[in-house]
Parts: sequence; structure tokens; C-alpha cells
Amino acid sequence: MLLGRVLGSAVCTIKYQDLDGVKLLTVQPLNKKLEPVGRVQVAADVVHAGVGDLVVMVRAREASLAMHGVKFVPVDLACIGVVDELELKREGFDFEFRSGFTRYT
Repeated sequence: MLLGRVLGSAVCTIKYQDLDGVKLLTVQPLNKKLEPVGRVQVAADVVHAGVGDLVVMVRAREASLAMHGVKFVPVDLACIGVVDELELKREGFDFEFRSGFTRYT
């Protein structure tokens, strides 16, 4: 899984038929310090993320499996979660999960 910051959206005039209605986002991948890494990429959005959101992404086969109701879609990167809160502890990788607020529940 990867972290990324949504920069905007991508518009296609023609795309694969099973991608009709799927929003495409431009995303800047981030490292564990939330610093930009690599080039801006296009990702399929299945969680209705918006500009400026910190998102969790998956690549390769996992990205194509994230699409709802479709067995296979030719997608290489998909946003599968919006990060509400992130807490990193510097003495190692001790992640603590807390309940947060989601605008979709």
C-alpha cells in the first residue's frame, strides 16, 4: 500500500467500457515522512476522494480488484481509502489505530 496526496482530476474522452462512471484522479505519491516521491500519477477513485485528501493506494492486480462489480479492469493504481488521521511514532513502526470521523457513515 502507498500513501498519496490528491492534486486534481484527469479527464478522458474515451476509456475502457467498464471504467464508465469511475473518477480518475491525479495523485502525488508520498514517502513515510509525507514528502513527494516520484512523478504525479493517475489513479482510479473508488472512495470519492477530493483535492488535497491524503489517500491510501494499491498497485497492480490489487488495483483492478478494487473496482466494484467488475471482475477485471485494466487499472494499475487505485485509491482505496481516505486517511482521516495519521500518527507516526519515531521509535519504530508502532501504529495506533483510533476511531475517526468519516463523512460517508
